[in-house]
Amino acid sequence: MAPTLADIERLAQAAVERLPDLFRQHLGGVVLRIEDFPDETVMAEMGLETPWDLLGLYWGRHVGMKGDVPTGALPDMIFLYRRPLLDLWAEGDESLEGLVTHVLVHEVGHHFGLSDADMDAIEAGAGNGSPPL
Repeated sequence: MAPTLADIERLAQAAVERLPDLFRQHLGGVVLRIEDFPDETVMAEMGLETPWDLLGLYWGRHVGMKGDVPTGALPDMIFLYRRPLLDLWAEGDESLEGLVTHVLVHEVGHHFGLSDADMDAIEAGAGNGSPPL
């Protein structure tokens, strides 16, 4: 049987617990959501061709923008998309735990204001063979 939404959430929560304290302190108000696929709004805003094209998403205002939170703003959220994650996992050599951790850390990077290019450069410098997000 394929891992469930709850299974992916457990892996993601365990990954959060392994983050250094400094990072976890800034994630207290961030909501972690596990869904099968991105919704139509996300797909349209990101110009995705299919719902399989996105593994995770950070939605919110990064840490450097926290001083000017508008009234009524929704909490920051990290979304992980189960079905695309499972598809990539089935095709590759990485463990599901490793893949979920990689995507979660990538989205945490966005929470801290890092761009995809910033994170690609960090990963390249670390010699990480993980798939691009």
